[in-house]
This record gives sequence, C-alpha cells and structure tokens, in this order.
Amino acid sequence: MNWIFEPIAAPAADYYLKAQQRQQQLTKPPGSLGVLEECAARLAAMQRRAAPGIERIHISVFAADHGIAEEGVSAFPQAVTVEMVKNFAAGGAAVNVLARHIGAHFEVVDAGLRQPVALPNVIADRAGAGTANFAHGPAMAAAQLEFALAVGRRAIARALDHAAQLFVGGEMGIANTTSASALAAACLQLPASEITGAGTGLLPEQIDRKAAVIAAALQSHRSRLDTPLAILQTLGGFEIAALAGAYIAAAQQGLPVLVDGFISSVAALLAARINPGCAAWFFFGHCSAEKGHSRVLQALNARPLLTMDMRLGEGSGAALAVPMLQMACRLHNEMATFAEAGVSQG
Repeated sequence: MNWIFEPIAAPAADYYLKAQQRQQQLTKPPGSLGVLEECAARLAAMQRRAAPGIERIHISVFAADHGIAEEGVSAFPQAVTVEMVKNFAAGGAAVNVLARHIGAHFEVVDAGLRQPVALPNVIADRAGAGTANFAHGPAMAAAQLEFALAVGRRAIARALDHAAQLFVGGEMGIANTTSASALAAACLQLPASEITGAGTGLLPEQIDRKAAVIAAALQSHRSRLDTPLAILQTLGGFEIAALAGAYIAAAQQGLPVLVDGFISSVAALLAARINPGCAAWFFFGHCSAEKGHSRVLQALNARPLLTMDMRLGEGSGAALAVPMLQMACRLHNEMATFAEAGVSQG
C-alpha cells in the first residue's frame, strides 16, 4: 500500500497568480463572479494552462455491499445494490442521465457486491463479497482494504487513458450511509447522533436506531480507531475505500477531482487524512441534505458549488455541478479585458 503515501505535487502557484491577475483585468468589478473566479484560477494552476478547460469528464461509480445492513439500518433491502448496478449498466439511473448531458465517459465498477453480476459493461474489480458486519467485528481484512484502495487507483488509470480533465467518483451500496456516518464520527471524534441522518429515507425513530448501532460499534472498536487506515478498515465499505484510493491517485497524477455528496466527502476526508497533499486537488459539487455532510465539508475547509437539497449519491450532485466549472473556465478565457473592450477601469 506504499503508493498511497507517495508525495503529491501542489498545483502550480505561478499559473494561479497569473490567472488571478487576469481576473482583475476582465470587464467586471473585482470578485464579482465570486467562487467562479477562484475555480478558474485553481484549474489554471492544476492544468498549468493560461486557458483552463473542462471538456473531458470521467465518472466512475463504485458499488459494494455492506454487512452492517444486517442490523436493519436502511429503508431498502440489500438486493437493491445489485439491482441498481444493473440499472447503471442499462443507463437508467440519475447519474446516467447527467453523464449523458455533460458528455462524460461513464463506468460502473463492482468493487464488492455479495453476488457478482455477469454484464459486459460492469467492471469486476472485487475486494470481496461485501464487507463484514462492523457491529460485530472489523468490516474488512487488511488485504481487502489494500485491494479496495487499488480499485480506485485503477479507475484513475482508465480515466487517464481517456485523457480525462476531471474525475467524478460515485457510489452505490445499501447501508453505506451507516458506514460513512461511522467513519465521519470516528474521524471527527463526534457522537454518532450528530452525524447520522436519514440515508435512504428513514423515519426519526429509525434514525435513532441507526445512530445507536453506530455508537455501539464505535465503542466496541475504540481501541482500533487510531489511524485513518485503521478507521477505514474497521468501519468502511469497499466502495468508500475505492473512492479514497481514487482521490489520492488522481491527485498524484495531477487530475482534478469533483467530489460528490456525503459518502464521497467522507472518502475525501479519509484520503486527505491519509495523504494530505491530495486535498489541493478537490472541488466539491454540492452540500447534500444528509445530516452529517456540512460537518464533513467544514472539516475539509470545503466550499461546495451548489446546495440543492440532494441526497441521492451515485455522483449525481457532482455531475450536476460540472457545468459550473465549465462556465468558470469559459468566463475566464473568453471575457474581454478592460483594454480589449475599451472600457474605463475604476
């Protein structure tokens, strides 16, 4: 697993400075385009280009099952995970629609379904047949964690084969908000009740039960939760580990990342705790309606592009935010300067 600790180069500071200087010369009051100006400058630094662009987008949705589903923490049966994988493969999910709209290259990866699916357009890269129930023991073995992280690294290799300029990671796995809530609570040292939300649509009393399951697991595993990797191995899911591995690998390769919602942001938090240099390569698509997401974003010092009360996952919120980054680039590249337009500066 040594690759996850390899150094990550920072985005180019000189390109960032030049982009900021250009923003001061465009026909608008300084700062009037808000976050879009910062996005353009950051992308210029990441791409080492005076004229940044986001045209080639790669979306990988990682799917896996969770043993913690046995505790009745989801409103949907575990069979929905594989059923949704088939839906992704057929192009019928929300993220498929959005991927087509933005012209993204889309793939779905079986990172650890209980039962593999025999579909030619599902990539089988399995860390196991679902995680173990972390209410009773660690979610995965060390070798499974190592494999799951590498699943994400291989997805980045495929993205680069398609000359991607932006990576979006999505996830699917019944009960994965339980895993993500446990991970966030452990990383942020917060009570489970402050992080745990409705997930797939639980009622208040069901949310309380879900939080109690997480709290009991955190208590039973407290001696193990001393490093980010130990936390991920003990409480995580294969698809969450794959996302974390993808985020680290993308940053190592200089590929910007657009992070999706709560589960993806928890993976980003773990990635940043494992290899802090990767955080400089993250954009955040949205703040979801899931209870713990704002706390995770705060820990990441993140400013999401959208707030749409979404909580679907799949990479859908990030895909929806892609046009914001594209428009930031177009504004940066195509607006006239005061000198070009013959407009007087203040």
